[in-house]
Amino acid sequence: MKKFSKIALTFIVAGLVLTLAPAFAADQAPADAGSGAESATFLTTDGAKKLGGAIGAGLVIMGGAAGIGRIGGSAVESIARQPEVADKINTAMIITAALIEGATLFAVVVAMLAVLF
Repeated sequence: MKKFSKIALTFIVAGLVLTLAPAFAADQAPADAGSGAESATFLTTDGAKKLGGAIGAGLVIMGGAAGIGRIGGSAVESIARQPEVADKINTAMIITAALIEGATLFAVVVAMLAVLF
């Protein structure tokens, strides 16, 4: 459990850094439009939004896949222990997986909307 908390903390810190990157980039003076000079920043506000949306969507997909995989594994283990209640377990598994899939789809849409707006 200790290893999981370190990994979760790493993702939280990375998420905060990516979330705050546009705020730090916005404080810089705009480049002169007539000079044709490129901006000196590596991570611009538009780039940070795209990167953050892509990373957010990827993390959401990985979380949803891990949740559905865990549900499936637990269901198979439960059916192996009590085969007489397999129908009830399958029904509960499918309903729970559908709820996770819906939440995952909603989160991916929100991440992609963050990129666009």
